Amino acid sequence: MTMLIVTGSVTARADTFDALLEAALAHVARSRTEPGCLTHSVHVDCEDPMRLFFYEEWTDRPALDAHFAEPGSGEFMAAVRSLAQTSTRVRILPVEARG
Repeated sequence: MTMLIVTGSVTARADTFDALLEAALAHVARSRTEPGCLTHSVHVDCEDPMRLFFYEEWTDRPALDAHFAEPGSGEFMAAVRSLAQTSTRVRILPVEARG
């Protein structure tokens, strides 16, 4: 069985960090309730406290595609565009899930 690991990061400006973190935490909480979401988390980078790192695990591509199609995901990406100083490309990595 293959699952997907998704990673990405955003770096806030000093004046937008709190708003970006609030949006990220709401996005994570919503995403965790979606079918196919195994793990969804956001972490503050210890080396750059303005940077948020996202780590996700999804059961398969259809579940991830449904996640990206959710209105809340689009709203979160709009918030990122307005609040982030920089962001990295989302990386989607297939991995073999062993159980």
